[in-house]
Amino acid sequence: MAHRQQIGILLALPLVIGISHAATAGDLIIPLSCDIGRTCFIQNYVDIDDSPSAKDYMCGTLTYDGHNGVDFRLTSHGGQQKPVHVVVAAEGTVLRTRDGLADSPVKGDRRDAAKGNECGNGVVVRHSGDRETQYCHMAKDSILVRAGDTVRAGQVLGAVGMSGLTEYPHLHFIVRREGKVIDPFGAGLMPGACGSHTESEWTDDARVRLAYSPRAVLNFGFATEAVTNDMIEVDAVSQRKPTTKSEALVVYVRTIGLKTGDEQSLTLRDPDGRIIAEKGPVAVAQNQAQTLLFIGKKRSTEPWPGGVYSATYIVGRNGAPMLNQVFRHDLR
Repeated sequence: MAHRQQIGILLALPLVIGISHAATAGDLIIPLSCDIGRTCFIQNYVDIDDSPSAKDYMCGTLTYDGHNGVDFRLTSHGGQQKPVHVVVAAEGTVLRTRDGLADSPVKGDRRDAAKGNECGNGVVVRHSGDRETQYCHMAKDSILVRAGDTVRAGQVLGAVGMSGLTEYPHLHFIVRREGKVIDPFGAGLMPGACGSHTESEWTDDARVRLAYSPRAVLNFGFATEAVTNDMIEVDAVSQRKPTTKSEALVVYVRTIGLKTGDEQSLTLRDPDGRIIAEKGPVAVAQNQAQTLLFIGKKRSTEPWPGGVYSATYIVGRNGAPMLNQVFRHDLR
């Protein structure tokens, strides 16, 4: 479930929709060193709707009421072989920093634990044009700059973490002009003109790499038991690959951005192509920030036949495919 937050200034401190050709490029680069669409995804955009409802700059569902930044989410926390760097989006001067807060996800009734420190460890940078960028939820003891430093675009500020009010590892990135939050994807957006903006804060290269995807597959794989989101986040699933002697054979898929009316299905086949487990199509009852689906089968008294097992995950809508992910595992 998406966490609902609005992060303020630091205290004392798949199917892809193309960009509009009329959009004017800016100077912001992508503020972290990851592979968009593979090792990181945009989970939430700025909420451009002033009402209690919410919509992103494409009038889509990838936001929630009052969300004031762009969330660049990592696929997991434990699976990172090395820190994912947070970098300066444009040349500027560091105004404030905060560090030292623990990397600890906040869930459910523990949300008050982050009160006053919602941004967690972070940095605020001033740029030309009376703009500021803010970088939140950074890893403890990772921040490499201090107030007064002059920084260049692409310079490393620190690493992505889970400090402050967050449920998963991500960078919450805020852009302000004259002290007011703006949407870097649609700073000149006219009311009701979703997707047809004439001003963007991103460079041409960043705009192409950040092309809007209304849905995405975040994680997928084979497992030996029922899978939970927590297991995926700490990379516990991928560390226990199934073998011919595993008690169960399970496949899982975690997605973001599924919409009301979508239908998802998951099928597992043995090396001969026979279906050994399946689920769906299952209708999505309401818009989902995150969805986890898994199926499996327990082993009989005999070992599993060796060979390549395959899984197919499909999200459809009104008879048209929205997502299609096929993945395999060589069982030995």
